[in-house]
Amino acid sequence: MMTTHLQRELERLKRKILALGALVEDNLRLAFNAIETRNVDQAQRVITTDLVIDQNEVDVEEECLKLLALYQPVASDLRFIVAVVKIDSELERIGDLAANIGERAVELAADYPVPVPHTMSVLSDRVRAIIEKALDALVRQDAVLARIVLAADDEIDDLYARLLGELKSQIREDLDHLDAVVTLFSVARYLERIADHATNVAEDVLYMVEGDIHRHQLPDTPAALFGAEAEQE
Repeated sequence: MMTTHLQRELERLKRKILALGALVEDNLRLAFNAIETRNVDQAQRVITTDLVIDQNEVDVEEECLKLLALYQPVASDLRFIVAVVKIDSELERIGDLAANIGERAVELAADYPVPVPHTMSVLSDRVRAIIEKALDALVRQDAVLARIVLAADDEIDDLYARLLGELKSQIREDLDHLDAVVTLFSVARYLERIADHATNVAEDVLYMVEGDIHRHQLPDTPAALFGAEAEQE
């Protein structure tokens, strides 16, 4: 009977962490859209929603602690709960970074409308895609999909490096609007850090599924995350 109750509670916990992930993912999309459109209302929504994300993160953590105390799970159930605690924290940090992007969008709306480089838009799309795939790996408890997320790290790094180069060129061409371009540098850095947190989520999924800690290891599956479509851009 206790096992049945535990499984029911674990399913409820899974729904909570996935709902948090969906909220974070949507807020990130809204934050970057506010950057591109200079939409202050959207940016303020992102900042306000971060408070909801913070509360949901606390709720998930408290649920995990309750399950550990009440059921004293072992083996795969224990790994699942431990992984959710860690993923919960990663999602909260992604939410914070999305709020930071929202704050930068407010600044840009009040400044000279410097163009957002196409590479920044591509990087944002890639980052959101690996967050989605990391969460899919969690839903399916899919180690192969988690490794695909890890393998995307090189592409993210390459896009980030290319974007920094473009922003540096933008500064040289438009010194009169240095502050606005520096703000875009901040957004680029936030996106790169979000990708790091998505990678951490994938590593936590691998721990959940396989029982091994994968942090600080090189990805061992050189899978292409985005296929031919990414190569054409």
